[in-house]
Amino acid sequence: MNIYFECKSGISGDMSVGALLDLGASREKLDKALNSMKLENEFKYEITKKSINSIMATDFDVILPEHHHHHHHEHRNLDDVNKIIDKAEMTDRAKSLAKKIFEIVAEAEAEVHGKSVNEIHFHEVGAIDSIADIVSFTVLYDDLNPQKAYVSILSEGQGFVECAHGKLPVPAPAVCKIASKYKLPIRITENDGEMVTPTGAAIAAAIYTGEKLPEEFVIEKIGYGSGKRNYASPFLRVMLINEKGE
Repeated sequence: MNIYFECKSGISGDMSVGALLDLGASREKLDKALNSMKLENEFKYEITKKSINSIMATDFDVILPEHHHHHHHEHRNLDDVNKIIDKAEMTDRAKSLAKKIFEIVAEAEAEVHGKSVNEIHFHEVGAIDSIADIVSFTVLYDDLNPQKAYVSILSEGQGFVECAHGKLPVPAPAVCKIASKYKLPIRITENDGEMVTPTGAAIAAAIYTGEKLPEEFVIEKIGYGSGKRNYASPFLRVMLINEKGE
């Protein structure tokens, strides 16, 4: 069984998690991994169904407590994040993929800010919602255990986005770095705002092989992951497929 990420509406961490849950990946394994990190004081999460353009999608929502402030998490660097991943109850393969995704974002952020990877103290990246998204994604991806992954062209918006560093152009600098380094195909749409987040780009980069989608395949299952952004079709569609002859 192979997997195809159709990123016509962009890609983000929460959209990716929602799509894999929608495909039937194990909620039980996800709950076990997130609870084992012992970060329940820092976040909670909800998994619900949501109608987007009359299509039912799964929404993965990380909820931060009312008293949460960015400065509380600013001092987490890559080593700190890796320690959190190490203590989570998940397979070694899932841990390895989670670390790879974080490393991809860390390297991009370091280059953008002119620092070494170890000097980067994450804002969005090390913020707890990104840790929850990336750990959840890797646990679910590992559970589905696809043989091959195909990733479509990443559709991105334009304009500007507000973040911890101020107003940044879209695609965000970290997304540009990741797309450039890992040769991810990207196209700019008419949508105003961010459709591809650094976490989404790093997930795509971590599984992207450059292989073209086969001309013919059989769709075994389809999953829709809901996004939070306000544009025409904020969902990620992911398919489990078999190539003809398999």
